[in-house]
Amino acid sequence: MKLNMGKADRIIRILLALTVGYLYYVKMISGTLGIVLMIIAFIFLITGIVGSCPLYTLFGINSRRHAH
Repeated sequence: MKLNMGKADRIIRILLALTVGYLYYVKMISGTLGIVLMIIAFIFLITGIVGSCPLYTLFGINSRRHAH
């Protein structure tokens, strides 16, 4: 698995995931929308921690800086 996410991208994904998790916990989002957002938040959290996004690979996107 190749790293393809930069530091800012990873931080944003993790913060979004934590925010959605909090909103779900305090019941500001619920129902089907809440479940869908929690699934997306979980994916964001995992990809943010790992530093690799399968969709980025599929579309040839790389937000990671390359050392020269």
